[in-house]
Amino acid sequence: MLLWFLPLFLLLILIGLPIVFALMASPIALILLQGDERNVVAGLYRNFYNGMDSFPLMALPFFMLAGEIMNRGGITMRLVEFSQALIGHFRGGLAHVNILSSFLFAGMSGSAVADVSALGSTLIPAMEKNGYTRRFAAAITAASSVIGPIIPPSGIMIIYAYVMGESVAALFLAGIVPGILVGLGLMLTVRLMADRYDLPKAERIVSPGQTISRTEYWVSFALLRLNLGYLVFALTGLIMTANGFGGWMHYAVSVIAVHFGLLRLRERVSPDFRLICKKAVAPLQTPIIILGGILLGVFTPTEASAVAVAYALIVSFFVLRSMTLRDLWAVLSKSALGTAAVLLLVGAAVAFKTVVSLSYAPQIMSDFMLSLSSNPLILLFLINILLFVVGMFLDAGPAIIILGPILGPIFVSLGVDPIHFAMIMSVNLTVGLATPPMGLVLFVSSTVSGERVETIARAILPFLAVEIFVIFLITYIPEISMTIPRLTGFAQ
Repeated sequence: MLLWFLPLFLLLILIGLPIVFALMASPIALILLQGDERNVVAGLYRNFYNGMDSFPLMALPFFMLAGEIMNRGGITMRLVEFSQALIGHFRGGLAHVNILSSFLFAGMSGSAVADVSALGSTLIPAMEKNGYTRRFAAAITAASSVIGPIIPPSGIMIIYAYVMGESVAALFLAGIVPGILVGLGLMLTVRLMADRYDLPKAERIVSPGQTISRTEYWVSFALLRLNLGYLVFALTGLIMTANGFGGWMHYAVSVIAVHFGLLRLRERVSPDFRLICKKAVAPLQTPIIILGGILLGVFTPTEASAVAVAYALIVSFFVLRSMTLRDLWAVLSKSALGTAAVLLLVGAAVAFKTVVSLSYAPQIMSDFMLSLSSNPLILLFLINILLFVVGMFLDAGPAIIILGPILGPIFVSLGVDPIHFAMIMSVNLTVGLATPPMGLVLFVSSTVSGERVETIARAILPFLAVEIFVIFLITYIPEISMTIPRLTGFAQ
């Protein structure tokens, strides 16, 4: 059966049929071959419904909506200005700003396409004006956008958790260090290229005449002290522990200590720099709320996505006052269309997965791979090559749904932790979004920049090399992915 359906799927993809219809061709063919034409519609409906009827999957539309609200509410420019103020003075400053902005934006959108669309339209013209070539600006924007689906919240990790029955929270936490490594690797590459290719020098960019409303000022004032105070409280709690009233007193003392430390620090920076930092506090609270709420057990990842939407609405309407009710219709429409496309794809892919499982594909693939080698290290190398090639042609979501149930059990049986394998697969397929010839973000970057895909593909190769190196680090050093989930009790 596998001999019929996989070639059919690949053929339909090659002739340009949309993936959702190519995925549905296999279950249709299965039902027809069984001679039960009357149940074609009922079978398709059942597979679609079962594929989308999942509480964890509700996090996808909510996170997409939260990211869209933040983007529409002018959050993107605040993150860019904050990044410029922090690291814009380094050699190749705007390239570093591009990477850091992607890192910060990832904590709100979880989407590589949203990253390229939102940041590319702002940073690519700015980089070109500053002396960078357009193809370099487009390439670094595409390369850094893959951080989006790695840093939590991540849409593809929600899909992986749904398909493979893993913990969404564990996958979110496992993605933190790999995402940081990708960002640092890209920054190191830019620094090495800065002298060789004479990248433009930059000075610290702090836009003069910054203003902030009284409401936002006091909200940022309070959030900054509460967050940093909790960080000090957690770090000092490793040495001294207190519960009940003593714990609250410990936290209060931490907040007061942070307050006086910030008062000393403000004397050393300009008023405009302080205001830029204050304007970034409210947006950057989103990933803190998501991860903090999950880690403290306040809400589940799905509930966290709804809380993120509520927080985004409160910030955009009442704190920043950057959105009106008139803007809300466009935001809801765009996020609804994006959600519909993703969930249709998930439903179709689950139907396809059912056909694959009936065809004994996992057993066939397992026997084939074990016939090549029984050494897990060699098999991990081979599977990375396979995933990298698949990622060149297939979007990360469908690839995870199709290949996850086939490949996951093989490596778990070889002793690879399921969370670790999830990171290997997710990061590899995410990098595929920026890999020629069919990487989706290459085409989005081309549209935003006006540069040809071929020229962006050539310029992105050094950054892809770094990202591939990080993939192999993640593969052969499990502690990179597993340390935070183990420390927080979400993995063993």
